[in-house]
Amino acid sequence: MDKVDLWTLSDLATPWCIRVAVTLGVAEHMARGVTKIDELARAADCDADSLARVLRHLVDKGVFEEPADGEFALNEAARVLVEPGPLRGNLHLDGWGGRIAGAWSGLLAAVRTGRPSYEKVFGLPYWEDLDANPGLSASYDAQMKDGGRSVPDPAALVDDDWENVHHVVDVGGGTGALLAETLRAHPHVRGTLVDLPRTVARSDEVFTSAGVADRVAVSGQSFFDPLPAGADVYLLTRLLLDWPDEPATTLLARCAEAAAPHGRVVVDGGVSPGHTPARGGLMVMILTGGRTRNLDQFGALAAKAGLRVAASGNAPSGRFIVECRPA
Repeated sequence: MDKVDLWTLSDLATPWCIRVAVTLGVAEHMARGVTKIDELARAADCDADSLARVLRHLVDKGVFEEPADGEFALNEAARVLVEPGPLRGNLHLDGWGGRIAGAWSGLLAAVRTGRPSYEKVFGLPYWEDLDANPGLSASYDAQMKDGGRSVPDPAALVDDDWENVHHVVDVGGGTGALLAETLRAHPHVRGTLVDLPRTVARSDEVFTSAGVADRVAVSGQSFFDPLPAGADVYLLTRLLLDWPDEPATTLLARCAEAAAPHGRVVVDGGVSPGHTPARGGLMVMILTGGRTRNLDQFGALAAKAGLRVAASGNAPSGRFIVECRPA
């Protein structure tokens, strides 16, 4: 086994330098031909000497290159930072990505207390902080659209049989990217998007550009309130892991009520197969007290909510899917 380099693993300078470079748009400036440090600093509105120190650290780590003194350029690793998508959103410090980066300073408190530490760091619980800061919530919604809640594929079912599915409710579906892709893939299906009013208000453009606006209804509400009833499928995509057991049970119970007697509740994300302890979930532990669960743990939670696990398996993309029916 290779020796573990704890100095490298514990390095904080490199991840913060990358985030600073992304936030200042350094890679985009270089892609436009701005390469000399003084010009880069003017374009990024920052101090030239300080920026040079950051970039030289990254050059030493294999990100960017310095072909001549005081002149920097993109290399293969740095070109990724020019591409739009979820990576840049996660690394950008002026927005939701910055909040997440800062939240990690509360990891010790979360481990010591067994409770989310976001409020200790920022003064408000996570969801209340989003509600109190419109710019932050817009940044969060954009990140979920680009690569968080939404996934590049339509929603998946274990048997991939959509013939008898006519109405899908996307619970906590953000601005509707996943639901739009699902309706495009299945022209006979209509959908309902459920999320907070400030979030679903941004869905019109998503559904219109996908050409499915005539088959979508929108319900701006908390998903802890009664859900639109009588649909065939209720989707929970990367949602359940955001919540500790008590609110997660309440959420599943709302789905069970709405799905009864013949609907399905489909959980995509946050559940792992088998009986071994689920891995991951450190971020939600800090932010909200949420957790990932193995299939046994999820089954116990579902039973409390009035659901039984009817099927589970991997989607074509490899994601693990669990389907429940009202008990």
